[in-house]
Amino acid sequence: MPDLLILCLEFLKTGLFAVGGGLATLPFLMNMSDAHPAWFTREMLADMIAVSESTPGPLGVNMATYVGYNVAGPVGAVAATLSLVFPSLVIITLIAALFSKYAKNRFVNRAFAGVRPAVTGLIAAAGFSVLQIALVRPGQTFSFASPFSSLSWQALTIFAVIVFATQFKYTKKIHPIAYIALGAVAGLLFL
Repeated sequence: MPDLLILCLEFLKTGLFAVGGGLATLPFLMNMSDAHPAWFTREMLADMIAVSESTPGPLGVNMATYVGYNVAGPVGAVAATLSLVFPSLVIITLIAALFSKYAKNRFVNRAFAGVRPAVTGLIAAAGFSVLQIALVRPGQTFSFASPFSSLSWQALTIFAVIVFATQFKYTKKIHPIAYIALGAVAGLLFL
């Protein structure tokens, strides 16, 4: 099957099942990097996340555009992006058409109540995956048996400083772009 068709099918699947936003696409992207290493590697995924989070637009869309461009140029970028957003567009249109009719239905409300913790779990798992990519030394795997041997102390220090700084009254007011720039400079200097 040509790469463009496989690319579209992969992102169509991701768009259909990645419920919960951009971070929910990460497990799909990790599987995609394993299945199609010529498209991008797990190491490249960490850079893609950093760039996608620091540029305007949703994380999943930015990453689909990047992967599509890597695979098939501008046509691939457009195809991957459209494939990712198409399922959401269809589903949201259907829900919007039916929601007012079924908004008071107790089964619908219970279904939404059940989906919330599942989506939160998926996002937490994706967040853990991002932490693993960001804080573990390249070429190593995180292990709970010996958690400190595989961590990048420089990356962990940058992470801790930024988290710590965002908790104080005066530093909370600093714009997120300043923290992103600070992280980029620290990465250039120490990683």
